Amino acid sequence: MSTQNQNLAARSYQLEFKQLIQAVFRSQAYFRDFFGGNIEALDGVQHNENAFYVKTSDIPVVVGSEYNKGENVAFGTGTGSTTRFGPRAEIVYTDTPVPYTWEWVYHEGIDRHTVNNDFQATVADRLDLQAQAKIKKFNNQHSKFISSVAEHTESMTGYSADAVLALFNNLSEYYVNIEAIGTKVAKVNAKLYNAIVDHPLTTSGKKSGANIDENGILKFKGFIIEEIPDAMLQEGDVAYTYITGVGKAFTGINTSRTIESEDFDGVALQGAGKAGEFILDDNKKAVAKVTLSGE
Repeated sequence: MSTQNQNLAARSYQLEFKQLIQAVFRSQAYFRDFFGGNIEALDGVQHNENAFYVKTSDIPVVVGSEYNKGENVAFGTGTGSTTRFGPRAEIVYTDTPVPYTWEWVYHEGIDRHTVNNDFQATVADRLDLQAQAKIKKFNNQHSKFISSVAEHTESMTGYSADAVLALFNNLSEYYVNIEAIGTKVAKVNAKLYNAIVDHPLTTSGKKSGANIDENGILKFKGFIIEEIPDAMLQEGDVAYTYITGVGKAFTGINTSRTIESEDFDGVALQGAGKAGEFILDDNKKAVAKVTLSGE
């Protein structure tokens, strides 16, 4: 296949699109805190299957019961053949590949005769809008990912005060018992959010952080509560809870460019890339989802 461009001018916007993707992600991605608040964006990516490698180890930390002071341990008859520190565990890190799992594209045209705007300003506007459109796709993909990796599921029978209290008591106990360290958040649908705001425990008399006038609440039972659209939850799910920063989101930008078109007096604005998500198996226990069994 020829690599010639038939003398038609092309301009790369990979770096610009990378910066836009990262900025929009920080402001518009519903699950950005799950991924540490940022997305790793790589520009100039070739057609590789893997985004990067992480070094992981499945060797647990071994804590000995006591320092062995036996007369013939490391001394006497045990000289050179025994140790007072107990068995030695070898720490070996494994390079784990993190693959891309889905792709995105865009393809638009800007005709000098019909655009009715400054040409370069139009390119900048469209790149910004495309970045926002891609974040919407990221939101959908991230919801599917979080639901799929959740290692714990709680079911609630409805949105009554008792049901909401029982749910968060169970979730609180679960995170305490797995000895989770970090900030706990709950991304909830509109009905559950309103049920929390209206809950008797959120009254000012109990020094709650709820603001009924603005329908806002900061924390409930140790969880930072955030309302998200129902469409951002998978079918049957009403909430996701997790410790922030347990995963990683990434995208590789294969191309983002304008290229002179042979079919009209203007340029084609084109982009393509790959993306994916990653979480260590050990961190999956810090992710839970809530389902609704009946009202």
